[in-house]
Amino acid sequence: MTEPGAPPGEVRPKYGCIGCLMLAAGFFGGGIIAVLIGKIVGNVRGCVPPAGLPACDWHLYAGAGGAVGALLLAGVVLFMLRRRDSAPRNSDRG
Repeated sequence: MTEPGAPPGEVRPKYGCIGCLMLAAGFFGGGIIAVLIGKIVGNVRGCVPPAGLPACDWHLYAGAGGAVGALLLAGVVLFMLRRRDSAPRNSDRG
């Protein structure tokens, strides 16, 4: 968190660093969840995945889930950070 008298330029790098970290975490988390969904869909369709692969068409599920997860997690985290930073400060606390 920046100091009350700090210049506003110091806020941008904080958002950028946290956004990039959450982008990577969201990509891998969303990809893993999507591959699980792909595995369930493959079982319902009766598809047998090749040896050593988790599901049929796993790369399609992983790519789509990774993109959704990356954008969703980074977007929600940055939205919550900006909302918290713009909230009025209560200086009556002791």
